[in-house]
Amino acid sequence: MTIRVVVADDQDLVRTGLVMILGAHPDVDVVGEAADGLVALDLATRLRPDVLLVDIRMPGLDGVEVTRRLAGPHLADPMAVVVITTFDLDEYVLGALRAGARGFLLKDAGPELLVQAIRFADQAPASSIRLVDPLTEREEQVLVLVARGRTNAEIAAELFVGLSTVKTHVASLLTKLGARNRVEIAMWAYDTGRVRAG
Repeated sequence: MTIRVVVADDQDLVRTGLVMILGAHPDVDVVGEAADGLVALDLATRLRPDVLLVDIRMPGLDGVEVTRRLAGPHLADPMAVVVITTFDLDEYVLGALRAGARGFLLKDAGPELLVQAIRFADQAPASSIRLVDPLTEREEQVLVLVARGRTNAEIAAELFVGLSTVKTHVASLLTKLGARNRVEIAMWAYDTGRVRAG
């Protein structure tokens, strides 16, 4: 099953790179490109892609507003949106997630994470999460780093622990929060004030 994607980014070089990376995967088909939010909104409305990959900061309409109009909680048939940003603490990320985005990604996250984000967004929408058991001090540290978009390897290096230890803590966070993925962990961290946008 091919995942149809529209890519929206106002920087030509970035947009071209994203399209090339996605186009290299046989299960992903880029069906449209947009250089601003208004064009992204129009293309996504007409083409109804499986996933819209949209930059947070664009002329015309920013990524948050595009997300709200295509994926907002008020819609009967919301679109899957993944927002991309340059900064891990972008003040708009939380707004985009609350507007209905199924995930966010740093522009320097790399090809593998980009494709994973597209595949994830194509599957299941975010669910409401709640804390089942208290978090340990180490889980709180891992939570913050996950929310800031760090990979398991980066978290291991920053906390001076093994990769398997980080995976154990992430698995524990998923269980304690009743979350299905790292995006839901990050949303909860922002919602509870453990990480602040901006």
